[in-house]
Amino acid sequence: MGAPAQALRLVMFDLDGTLIDTAPEIADAVNDTLAQCALPSVSQQQVRDWIGHGTRTLLIAALASVQGRTVQEIGADPDLPRIAGIFDGHYQQRCGSRSQPYPYVVEVLNALRAHGVHLAVITNKEGRYTDTVLRAHQLQGHFGLVISGDTLATKKPDPAVVAHGLAHFGVAADQALIVGDSSIDAATARNAGVAVCLLPYGYNMGQPITACQPDRVIEDMRALLALL
Repeated sequence: MGAPAQALRLVMFDLDGTLIDTAPEIADAVNDTLAQCALPSVSQQQVRDWIGHGTRTLLIAALASVQGRTVQEIGADPDLPRIAGIFDGHYQQRCGSRSQPYPYVVEVLNALRAHGVHLAVITNKEGRYTDTVLRAHQLQGHFGLVISGDTLATKKPDPAVVAHGLAHFGVAADQALIVGDSSIDAATARNAGVAVCLLPYGYNMGQPITACQPDRVIEDMRALLALL
């Protein structure tokens, strides 16, 4: 499988759609926000297709959809910060309420750690939400590093995110693996020169995961254990 050339020492996981199915509660928070603003609701499938670039981008997409405006117009709207503040309150309340880790996540994380593999999260979700979701499912203790969308000056697919993780653990690129669910994760891996495995059940903006041309598509987390 698309494995590192050397012994595996670090696995960097995406969060939404890879470790945890968060779309239901994100959709709830979006619709809570739209309702408070007297706007129509959106579907969970729409929200799934908008996940990947962080919640601000997702919120802008939702507002553009229900208002029939462009994302550029929404992004420049002086009322956006107020609406984003409303969303922040709703999403903090919703975090952990209807999300669930995907099958085999906990077992595989435990097995990787038992074999001395370093684990990290690299996500474009803002840090305050990342921390809340990980803690809600008692996953935070598995990871030696969490890089959120606002941790660094840039975010995925910028390779600086991966470089930060490699430097933190003192690991070479050919000893690391990215596990994700989208073209963003595939591009991040290619930009950083790191192998990537993608899962088919997550959020890839409505596109088939094979189109991302990862090193391998894995059906679930258990395939990672073949690398040990």
